[in-house]
Amino acid sequence: MKKIILLLSATVVLISCNKVGKDEYIISGTATGIENGKTIILETQDATGMMLPKDTVKVENGKFEMKGTITEPSFYTIQLEGAQAKIPFILENGEVTIAINKDSIQKSKVSGTYNNDEYVTFNEEITKVQKKLMDFQNKNMEAMNAAQQTKDTVVINGLMKEFAKIQEEVGVASKAKYVTYAETHPKSFISALIIQGMLNDPTADVAKSEKLYNGLEESLKKTKPGLAIKTKLAEIKAPAAVGATAPTTDGK
Repeated sequence: MKKIILLLSATVVLISCNKVGKDEYIISGTATGIENGKTIILETQDATGMMLPKDTVKVENGKFEMKGTITEPSFYTIQLEGAQAKIPFILENGEVTIAINKDSIQKSKVSGTYNNDEYVTFNEEITKVQKKLMDFQNKNMEAMNAAQQTKDTVVINGLMKEFAKIQEEVGVASKAKYVTYAETHPKSFISALIIQGMLNDPTADVAKSEKLYNGLEESLKKTKPGLAIKTKLAEIKAPAAVGATAPTTDGK
């Protein structure tokens, strides 16, 4: 009997700690050092790429909170009043924690849900892959600017040629990283976005893309990117039928 009571008590505690219901989200934010009354805007993109506000709150005592409903994961941004950059994250069912870094918005931290934790880790890995390209740009920026001012085409062409070579290397490595991630993370919303991006490339390996899509968790196939992948695959596989003329009764 005591064991049953303890189990029931534990269940009650778990239920009471679960603040978020089905299709609900809570954004719990910290805004240390940011004055009261500063506006926080939750934004998303429409079909044309325009940013649209979904919710707005004010900072109070270094904190802010937003609540709402969402039926599938989607990319959103947080915009702090007066800040030049936005904080990208994945809005989904669950409690998302955002710690705004007022001195460097790009260093703000997002955590709390599976897809956001994956997004942070994925970005860190891609940054490592692309570091060589960034290092080259930072190292040669002054030399390029000076060459452009003096119209030194030898230096300009040399730097551009070297940059193009590194850019190609990084591009190949990045694509490989994307594919590996999608292969090993069938539950991640990022994988669906990767596959969708792969199919937008004219040189895409369609068979590989389809295999990755088939391996996705079923819930991801029902999201907007998942449905877009399904439609794109159908379009790619059907072109031979487009414009085909039905034979006449005499076989001509």
